Amino acid sequence: MANRSKRWRGARGLVDPDRRYTLGEAVALVRENATARFDETIEVAVRLGVDPRQADQMIRGAVSLPHGTGRKVRVVVFAQGDAARAALDAGADAVGSDDLVQRIQTEGWLEFDKAVATPDLMPKVSRLGKILGPRGLMPNPKVGTVVPGDRIAETVREIRAGKIEFRVEKAGIIHAAVGKASMTEQQLTENITTLVQTLVRMKPTSAKGTYVRTVALASTMGPGIRIDTNDLTRTSDQV
Repeated sequence: MANRSKRWRGARGLVDPDRRYTLGEAVALVRENATARFDETIEVAVRLGVDPRQADQMIRGAVSLPHGTGRKVRVVVFAQGDAARAALDAGADAVGSDDLVQRIQTEGWLEFDKAVATPDLMPKVSRLGKILGPRGLMPNPKVGTVVPGDRIAETVREIRAGKIEFRVEKAGIIHAAVGKASMTEQQLTENITTLVQTLVRMKPTSAKGTYVRTVALASTMGPGIRIDTNDLTRTSDQV
């Protein structure tokens, strides 16, 4: 077992590994344990009763968190003409076409967190697949980052405001950042329930048995806290 810091061991002592906390208790505890010298990210891990090897059970999408993620998101847009101007007006950090593709290809420029593109430029953007793909930066219509020109401004604003992407891993787990430790308990609770509601709505008809199997919450430097899925489902229904 890896050596753990005194701070981590102290936080771990406050968490009962055999207990399933209510969502409210878990959010309060994860904030209490976030004692690092920086504003720790709060992440949730949801294990779903799906088999990602089956195409119809590959859960992937995006959701706009009501209170954002608490961090600034740098957005680049592959567009031209009116769409390019709309992207700049909406706050995109960089906009371009061939010039932007060339900058990434030849200079290795990757100073951004999300990339959006209009459909007409995807043939050019596809040349960046080996660069952007492994980093999760490739525009994709399935998560709403390949959009028509008249939706570019809306998409940029949504991403900057806290729209996140998620994708189920091989083990059936979805990891997502849902905020910062500096956010209020209510803000974190509403972000988490919004994500869970979205996942429940995406339940495949072919998925059998319990769908939301386990949920855990943790800060960047803190231990995981398991949540009572029944309480989480009830809370999600009420929000």
